[in-house]
Amino acid sequence: MSSIMHEWMTVPVSDGTSMEVYVARPADDHNKHAAVLVFQEIWGVNSHIREVCDRFARLGYTAAAPDIFHREAERFDAPYTDFSGRDHAMKLNAQGVSADLTATHAMLREMLEASTNNPRIAACGFCMGGRLAFIANAQLPLDAAISFYGGGIAGQLDFAAQQHGPLLLFWAGKDGFISKDDRRRTADALEAAGKRFTEVNVSHADHGFFCDQRKSYDAEAAREAWGMVAAFLDSNLVEKT
Repeated sequence: MSSIMHEWMTVPVSDGTSMEVYVARPADDHNKHAAVLVFQEIWGVNSHIREVCDRFARLGYTAAAPDIFHREAERFDAPYTDFSGRDHAMKLNAQGVSADLTATHAMLREMLEASTNNPRIAACGFCMGGRLAFIANAQLPLDAAISFYGGGIAGQLDFAAQQHGPLLLFWAGKDGFISKDDRRRTADALEAAGKRFTEVNVSHADHGFFCDQRKSYDAEAAREAWGMVAAFLDSNLVEKT
């Protein structure tokens, strides 16, 4: 799969705002029954997040990355040396984020329902976006969710019992932002709720290891993780005949 299309689309949100969403999809009819919500880091829907969407499209999925900062800084796109996105992240509120997740999910369902009566949708996010994938999997009827070094999940464990689809959680063993205790509490909460999840602890890697624009990038770990992501989505999104 190599031929894809991508574009920015404008989506109405229930609070009266409108939000830009980066959408990538296969150019042919392959897997048009399935899609992935892709959630950004504090650097916005930047070139790395857009490339992740394109990679999902090359696997045959429609991928959509909503501009979560649209109320404060529309189409925010910062290099990894610029940490001003932290200020935008601090201004997010639960109601606005929930409205954005719901709006993007509804857009994807509408797109997929043109080709199938059984659309299947997953979420994948990185750092802040990893936490959003966890929240989305609780608030939306998702079929699966993937979190890469999801910062702050341990502060959202009230959502553990509400998880819909199975989870794939990537942690970095050298991560100075997410403690072993936070990872343990997350696993304990999911186990107590009887939820299906897989944890991958990349012991030698640091926070952000999947992103080739960051100093912490680990090419081998990223390649192995992508293989697991592809297999996980194939198991949970692709209808077997």
